[in-house]
Amino acid sequence: MSDYILEMNQISKEFTGVKALSNVNFKVERGEIHCLVGENGAGKSTLMKVLSGVYPYGNYQGDIVYNGEVQRFNKIKDSVEVGIAIIYQELALFPDLAVYENIFINNEIQNGGVLDWNKAIVESKQLLEKVKLKVNPETLIKELGVGKQQLVEIAKALSKDVKLLILDEPTAALNENDSENLLELLRELRKQGITCIMISHKLKEIIAIADKATVLRDGETICTLEASKGEVTEAAIIKNMVGREINDIYPKRPNKKIGDKILELSNWSAYDAQLGRQVAKNVDLYVRQGEIVGIAGLMGAGRTELAQSIFGNARKYKLQGDLFVDGMPVILKHTSYAIKAGIAYVTEDRKGNGLFLLQDIKSNISAGNLNGISSRGILNENEEIIVAEEYRQSLGIKSPSIQQLVGNLSGGNQQKVSLGKWLFVSPKLLILDEPTRGIDVGAKFEIYNVMNELIDKGMSIIMISSELGEILGMSDRIYVMAEGEMQGELSSEDASQEKIMQLATQ
Repeated sequence: MSDYILEMNQISKEFTGVKALSNVNFKVERGEIHCLVGENGAGKSTLMKVLSGVYPYGNYQGDIVYNGEVQRFNKIKDSVEVGIAIIYQELALFPDLAVYENIFINNEIQNGGVLDWNKAIVESKQLLEKVKLKVNPETLIKELGVGKQQLVEIAKALSKDVKLLILDEPTAALNENDSENLLELLRELRKQGITCIMISHKLKEIIAIADKATVLRDGETICTLEASKGEVTEAAIIKNMVGREINDIYPKRPNKKIGDKILELSNWSAYDAQLGRQVAKNVDLYVRQGEIVGIAGLMGAGRTELAQSIFGNARKYKLQGDLFVDGMPVILKHTSYAIKAGIAYVTEDRKGNGLFLLQDIKSNISAGNLNGISSRGILNENEEIIVAEEYRQSLGIKSPSIQQLVGNLSGGNQQKVSLGKWLFVSPKLLILDEPTRGIDVGAKFEIYNVMNELIDKGMSIIMISSELGEILGMSDRIYVMAEGEMQGELSSEDASQEKIMQLATQ
């Protein structure tokens, strides 16, 4: 007989008439790693917010049964008190506080009514050992990389005697090494009797870690796959997620038309005065018309910094070297100069820097090229509507209308809006920085198809990605960076994961 630590029965949740969850059933056995998968907007995060008390009892229909008892969580604190902890993709840490302060914040150790920070430091060391993080507890959070911050979040959860740990896209911002370390930690926690629910879009990780995987689609439970029965496979997950088979996640371009160089860097260097170091050093790179050039490397290799130095140097790096567009030397002093030169940049941080989350789709798409819908300084609102609707349809942005607030869209649809914003400036070269980070396999496939369509029309793309499969599957040529320098260039025919990693770790 199964020993369920959690049963969510017939859970339904609506937002202003839109049904986010419809009679969802979700059961998790004690001591297992259970992955929750589905396309963006499928209801995964909403279901976990119901479970954790973000959406309190009375705001949804159905029952939460935890440890055999029906629960009525009215706030997050209620779920924490019974041993449920949730860690979101956007980490909830205070960068200017120490590791030990973050671990015990809102859960402070007291001695006679006085905070006992010495004991907190001692216990923090023990918790950090559990998560295999070798740092001084007095280190400030802002001095740690994202992978280490993720481990601090888990240590924070363990400090509250967690029994059920929920991780929402825990590896979205991690490199391959940090991701593997995190998965290994989850296996170790499973041995210690801690049950884990993991939301992830990375099928490779799901297959590697899941005891079971439950698939949601359009707010409904589709199926639960069991690894012990050989059911947790890429083909099975994709088919149930998107309702159809995707035979090749990386669509091919049979008729490639590669033209002349449209961008070239020669001996290009960028110095960050704030950090006091070179973020790009003596880089030689070129991109030809109608080609996708991938840039691979570990986190901190300097890929994003290189892209920003090309796109108008908004970070005000001290630049040296030569930049050519269509064979002509140019100096791009500002992003507006880069746009006029035909270069656009889709940032990796769509929520922080790429989009206006409190504005609608229409306003976001037009933001990059207001001159294109204005006459004598006056915005033509009808033209703005026409343009936004064209991109909504051509990019497959799933929303009731172009008046939908971007902050209410799924990650995949937000990325499409960000893409539409920059396509509206009609660039010759589009720089895509982590274009599919945090989005599901169905939305990835759609974005890859858009990329191929743009290339077929004569555009060129630089794609920065931490996913080696994506780099190998979509690129015509691949550059590999490490510590701000180009370590090598590979053709798509010669490239492999092993060769890329060898260059990335030099």
